Amino acid sequence: MTKRVGIGIIGTGFARTTQIPAFQKIEGAFIASVASHSLENAKTTAEASGAAHFTADWRETAAHPDVDLVCITTPPIHHKEMTLAALANDKHVLCEKPMAMNVAEAEAMCAAARGKNVLALIDHELRFQDGRQKAFAMLREGRIGTIRHVKAFFRAPHRGDPNVAWNWWSDINSGGGALGAIGTHVIDSFNWLLGTTISRVFCQLEAQIKTRVDKDGESREVTSDDEVNMILRFADSDLTADTTGVVSLSMTEGPSYKNILELHGSEGSMKIDAIGGVSIAPRGEKRWQMVDTDPGETIEGIADTGFARGFVSFAPKLVEAIREGRSEIEYAATFEDGLAVQRVIDAAHESNVSGRAIDL
Repeated sequence: MTKRVGIGIIGTGFARTTQIPAFQKIEGAFIASVASHSLENAKTTAEASGAAHFTADWRETAAHPDVDLVCITTPPIHHKEMTLAALANDKHVLCEKPMAMNVAEAEAMCAAARGKNVLALIDHELRFQDGRQKAFAMLREGRIGTIRHVKAFFRAPHRGDPNVAWNWWSDINSGGGALGAIGTHVIDSFNWLLGTTISRVFCQLEAQIKTRVDKDGESREVTSDDEVNMILRFADSDLTADTTGVVSLSMTEGPSYKNILELHGSEGSMKIDAIGGVSIAPRGEKRWQMVDTDPGETIEGIADTGFARGFVSFAPKLVEAIREGRSEIEYAATFEDGLAVQRVIDAAHESNVSGRAIDL
């Protein structure tokens, strides 16, 4: 009999809208336990997903006998403690980004995972878009040559509304902000696509909305960023030589959502859009040429930003690996990958405070 894979959910935001529906598409996977700070949220999510167990104590989910994979979708301030508990119970772990609050926490998470025969992964689901995997292969085929320069442009206007309530996302001490939420995806995408790491970062962060009203009607200072601007340099690799990068991220700019990566090489240019569409322009050509890609499936009822499409493709790989007793998945971001991203995040914060470029 094929093993049924039990999923434990800690946190009921992104998990409820994206992860749970994606796992429910997979035969033999089931939601075994749901934990939330709010018992009512845990209960309603469990009822909607068919989970037999719900709790306000996440430790119960991390130790539940029916749980094989623990999905940690809480504010980053909790990631280290929850990950260590799940690993202590020999559970597979899928942790949201940013991985941790700082490099020291990320290193502790990596150390705890080493030597265990479990998945220890960061949810960089965009890697599982068909288009991104084709771009990964095309870069290694030399389709645009040695990469000289990369750009990332992300725009989501909803936090430009001052009526959006203050919550953990507005609090730097809880790990909130665009750098952690979106910048981590950009950094990981470049590291993965280019097969290298960032060697220098200059960063400027800004909170465009300075105060927000919390759920109790109190005005609170916003201490996290909703705008990120970075200038990068990459370590040389098989694909890079003196490669530079520019990143512009905003959660307040209008008028509409946009998420674009560009890679410019010695033999041409490549562009990747939000849902994994890929275009290429060989050197000398004046127009982009679309590459044939499969956009995959998204989750009904939520904005189609491309992230759900990536997770719908990623989820079956997680279940398959657990059934087969594997601790690795091709293309998946490991804890070590998360640590590499965290080093850049910490350096970006240091750069913002000091006003200087930081070498890694």
